[in-house]
Amino acid sequence: MAYTKDDIVLKARELAQMVADSKEVDFFKRAEAQLNENQKVREMIASIKSLQKQAVNFQHYGKHEALKQVEDKINKIQDDLDELPIIQEFKDSQLEVNELLQLISNTVSNKVTNEIITSTGGDLLQGETGSKLSNSSGSSCS
Repeated sequence: MAYTKDDIVLKARELAQMVADSKEVDFFKRAEAQLNENQKVREMIASIKSLQKQAVNFQHYGKHEALKQVEDKINKIQDDLDELPIIQEFKDSQLEVNELLQLISNTVSNKVTNEIITSTGGDLLQGETGSKLSNSSGSSCS
């Protein structure tokens, strides 16, 4: 059976909905909500944004020493932010969702590649399609 592009997009949407309903995405959404509700985190992010605006101005006016001081402050707040358990939970949840998406991508890619190799009489172990094998059978490397 040959599938149309529309058939494939429909299945992709179904898969996307499954991912959106997964425990990994649910954990991500809860972690993000906790992050947004955390006053300390909001204040630290607001400080970083304010300092970034100052940094742009200092850079524009060539105030290199002031720029370095502001960048150091930004880095310190960023380090403090990264040490908060709530931030680590959020980053872990992002990583889990990204790993799930990467797994899906690799699975689809590998399955398509293997189907092409198999359907053309190729060699899965060599990773070569049947057309590549038949084209190379006449040539030898001595």
